[in-house]
Amino acid sequence: MRLVDVWPLHGLRLTTADLELRPTTEAELPQLCTILPSDLETDPAATRYAGLDDRANHRAILAQSYWRAMGTWSTHDWVVPFAVRHDGELVGMQALEGPDWTSDRTVDSWSWLTTDSRGRGWGKQMRAAVLALAFGSLGARTAISSAVIDNVSSLGVSRSLGYRETHVSVLEHSGQTLRHVRLDRDAWQASGLADEIVVEGVDPATLALFGGAGDA
Repeated sequence: MRLVDVWPLHGLRLTTADLELRPTTEAELPQLCTILPSDLETDPAATRYAGLDDRANHRAILAQSYWRAMGTWSTHDWVVPFAVRHDGELVGMQALEGPDWTSDRTVDSWSWLTTDSRGRGWGKQMRAAVLALAFGSLGARTAISSAVIDNVSSLGVSRSLGYRETHVSVLEHSGQTLRHVRLDRDAWQASGLADEIVVEGVDPATLALFGGAGDA
């Protein structure tokens, strides 16, 4: 029996001009931890272990976030962590989240790229890929995102995809200011960016994990 037969999510494939995104497997975690960039912004509320240095803690946070996503999945609250490849080589991750999915059909996202992979427009391609899935087959109504105000790369990706700024907030643990942005379905569809993405592997078994077919 194949992994996709056990967990249909693994049949998903998103393809952009330069990248391929597939749901991360546990077997990919060691390599993803190896290429994890040192400047990655991690959840300030995540558990840190006093006996580990910063690099090791970042690896632990990544691994635990993957296991948590798979182990606590429900149709109401889910996270798809995609492994991102260029010409077959892992270059980063792009996640799509539906934290209150059945209530508001809103998705959130986070991502990272290796240092050598930045500045090529791949951040925009990665986000566009998961938005094509969300606003297409899954029937999302809204996408939100946030980044600390000096993370110009993340906020630049959001602006390039049509997100509009909504408000700012302050992180309790670090005191950093977050800028929040929002993209509605109509604006996404009007952009035509979905035409540049190929979404494969969305079948009834896969949609069942999200609570059934969307209303797009």
